[in-house]
Amino acid sequence: MDLRQLSPSLAVSPQIQPSDVPSLAEAGFRVLVNNRPDQEVDAEVDHEAMKSAAEAAGMTYHYLPFVPGQITPQMITDFAAATSGQGPVIAYCRSGNRSTVLWALTQAGKRPEDEILQIAAEAGYDLTPVRPLLASLVSRRG
Repeated sequence: MDLRQLSPSLAVSPQIQPSDVPSLAEAGFRVLVNNRPDQEVDAEVDHEAMKSAAEAAGMTYHYLPFVPGQITPQMITDFAAATSGQGPVIAYCRSGNRSTVLWALTQAGKRPEDEILQIAAEAGYDLTPVRPLLASLVSRRG
């Protein structure tokens, strides 16, 4: 697994396997967030398989599929709810980028834009294209 820490309570990762979930639980993660739509994966890693693996490991599971280019305010709200206050969280998608984008959008107005982009860059994700959306969210929440 390629875990990348965005905050003390949130890590992101490229696609994980059901067999990885027990190790994540043993490492202290309590919540698994799946941002990968089922149409991108085979049945052995679809949301039902991952939900079963998470539940068997004693983790809370959230399926929040993120189709590239289709971000909605509800997705941002749902990701914020899934990743706050429930214990250490691991969120994943194909590469970890979409999970990182959702995290960044939940941070708009809470952290400076440059800090958000720097944290993402240190984790290996270039979110420069998301800067206008971050600014838009800040102005709306302002």
